[in-house]
Amino acid sequence: MKSIIGKKVGMTSIFDTNGKQTCVTIIEAGPCVVTQKKTTETDGYNALQLAFGDKKEKHTLLAEKNHFAKANTTAKKYIKEIRDSESDKNVGDTITVEIFAEGDKVDVVGTTKGKGFQGVVKRHGFHGVGGQSHGQHDRSRAPGSIGGSSYPARVFKGMRMGGRMGQDKVQIKGLQVVKIFPEKNYLLISGSVPGHNGSIVLIQK
Repeated sequence: MKSIIGKKVGMTSIFDTNGKQTCVTIIEAGPCVVTQKKTTETDGYNALQLAFGDKKEKHTLLAEKNHFAKANTTAKKYIKEIRDSESDKNVGDTITVEIFAEGDKVDVVGTTKGKGFQGVVKRHGFHGVGGQSHGQHDRSRAPGSIGGSSYPARVFKGMRMGGRMGQDKVQIKGLQVVKIFPEKNYLLISGSVPGHNGSIVLIQK
């Protein structure tokens, strides 16, 4: 499995030679440094630990400094472990956007935008109770009845109610790499990618 850590920059549109418009997400992917390599013999499974984004030395613990020193690199801000990744990479190697090619199908893992505490209309698409007749007010966005009275005398688990919305880990599959800019470490991926601009995403193939 080919993987790289990136930062979502934003969205734009590009046009092909036939004038067809494609909406793409710009991702600054890598360069990522391999800071640890796990094998079946030593750890029980195969994995690569990738690091991305520079981190100030004053914000780095001594144990982290020593860990990054083994890979002969500076302190990094984001670390992810990729299972069953490329086995030909060793500690200290660098992974860039050139591991992908234009036209590749990739999966992108990110954290969706946080919406905070939301009601049932925004969170679940409820329509409310309808009109405001017979003196009722402030009920147009209410959930309505949520349970029985004497039986079952409780609210069932999984009832759709108000609550925290967003900030969930989401994987979008089957996105296409439209264009690559190796000199800027940019990946242009078709469609939308979860998360706000500046959020960290993981691109896998």
